[in-house]
This record gives sequence, C-alpha cells and structure tokens, in this order.
Amino acid sequence: MAEPKLTKLDLKIIESLWTRGNASIREIQEAFPEKNRPAYTTIQTTVYRLEAKKAVRRVKKVGNFHIFEAAVSRNAAQRKLIDDLLGLFGGRTQPVMAHLIESGKLTLDDVKEAEKLLRKLAREEKSR
Repeated sequence: MAEPKLTKLDLKIIESLWTRGNASIREIQEAFPEKNRPAYTTIQTTVYRLEAKKAVRRVKKVGNFHIFEAAVSRNAAQRKLIDDLLGLFGGRTQPVMAHLIESGKLTLDDVKEAEKLLRKLAREEKSR
C-alpha cells in the first residue's frame, strides 16, 4: 500500500501517537504546547482525515470518545517525506546533500555511517 501524504499537523499528531502509543483526541491536543495549541475541533477533524488516509486507526471506545493509534510507522513516514523531497529535485540527492553539508547538519559521523550502509548494500547486491 502506498504511504499517505502527510501535512505538518498530521505529522505532529502522529508523532504524539508514536510517543504515547495511543491516545484520545483530547490527549493528542494536550500534547501540543499550550501557546500554539490547535483547537480541539481542528485536531478532531485532522485525526478523522488521518483515519480516512489509513494513517491512524481507532483501537477502542471509552465512554463517548475513541482511542487512536498510529497505523503508519515512523520509518515509513520518514521515507515517504524523503522520497517526496527528492522528487522536488528530480530524484537527485546532490542538492540535498550539498545543503546538509553547507548548513553543518551533516557530520563526519553521518558520512561514515552512510559509507558503512553503502558497503553493506553493495555486499548484499553481490551475493544475489
């Protein structure tokens, strides 16, 4: 199944579910900083849209409210975001890597980890 496209608010909501495991709409809303907390109805509408996208699911009903959990993994959501970002660059990674290096967000340790992963993937490819 294709991963759903997620907005910033979607990701913040799902992040609270990844962190908590599961939560009601009120608990999700209260996970936001008080200063910039979206209205309950905004969270409710967004959660229902996420449910329609199959990004969250209801796990049980308690009284008159539902408990939700993330239906997509953090890893899958991150991969989708990265694929979407690379799509903006025609699939080319060089502009993204250049920005990460110039901004100081890509460290030498990150490069070493990437080299290890590339070597591992090359070995796996040879053994096929």
